[in-house]
Amino acid sequence: MRVLHLHSSFAAGGKELRAVRLMNLFGQAIEHTVVSAQPGAFGARQALDRDLDVAFPADFPSLQGRPTPRRLLRLARAMKGFDLVLSYNWGAMDGVLAHRIWAGVLGLPPLVHHEDGFNEDEARRLKPGRNLFRRVALGGARALVVPSRRLEAVALERWAQPRERVRLITNGIPTGVYARAPMEGMVPGLTKAPGQKWVGTLAGLRAVKNLPRLVRAFAGLPPEWHLVILGEGPERETILAQAASSGVADRVHLPGFVPNPSRAVGLFDLFALSSDSEQFPISVVEAMASGIAVASPAVGDVADMVAAENQQAITPPGDEAALAGAMALLASDEPLRKAIGEANRERARALYDEDAMVRAYVQTYAAALGRERFP
Repeated sequence: MRVLHLHSSFAAGGKELRAVRLMNLFGQAIEHTVVSAQPGAFGARQALDRDLDVAFPADFPSLQGRPTPRRLLRLARAMKGFDLVLSYNWGAMDGVLAHRIWAGVLGLPPLVHHEDGFNEDEARRLKPGRNLFRRVALGGARALVVPSRRLEAVALERWAQPRERVRLITNGIPTGVYARAPMEGMVPGLTKAPGQKWVGTLAGLRAVKNLPRLVRAFAGLPPEWHLVILGEGPERETILAQAASSGVADRVHLPGFVPNPSRAVGLFDLFALSSDSEQFPISVVEAMASGIAVASPAVGDVADMVAAENQQAITPPGDEAALAGAMALLASDEPLRKAIGEANRERARALYDEDAMVRAYVQTYAAALGRERFP
């Protein structure tokens, strides 16, 4: 079976690593072709199993540009020969439109679209033009997969998608793996010194994650606390500049992407999120499964994801002072952190294990192909 993946970006973010996890689990029965709308953004390939057959063609038509008829036809023709097309987020929407227009004429394979959230340009308000574009383009998709109830509501209401097309599949992880003791040396170039405490996060270094806000919120913590941001992206220098401006450059660390977060997240003493927009962030589930308390704005489904005991550290979106206060509260009270962490671990085990997620994706892809099984 040949599967084409049209990504807005294949950098090492949450949706990309979930896609990689599914690719790894489906195994060698599938040949994958991965396209990124952002040239060169292929950081998530580091997490792919080496035995998989995965191509990253340099000559695939660009997913960016004006959606002219000629360009859309080139995109549609490039989809021929595959058995299934999987598209991801707004950056791949031109491909979805091309498929909608030309699928019947060219005999294109079925398409399943995935929406995981919004970049900084739609973090606070959805763009009416894009809503209309999605309504039209998604008309040819066999299914639209979303990870959060907020996005489910957007798909049904703003994008006018029929109920039978929308699939809510919450993100899951192998929670048992995250329950293991963390391994020192799993964070490149960084070792946790005796007596040191880590506020940690996993995030693509993108503007929508608003990591300078996290640096400022962290800056008031005692000197034994360090901020460790695992991820890669274009905002690296902006984050470092904020650390210098806040006087904590020596306590803010950006060691890069960690391909096996289950071995590193447990080194955190506190997990923090500072995003302007999220839906159902896998990083929060990873922290919960590792037994860690979470400080975060109430973006997406985060407030509903964490245990009841953790609710006191979920703050109004955009309220930097409240986020700093939540981090300070948890940093100052180790017994509270541990109690919240254990409650989070139990909730992750009960609700967010990957087995249910994988079954849902298998059923969705099989239904799109008109089969009982996938692959």
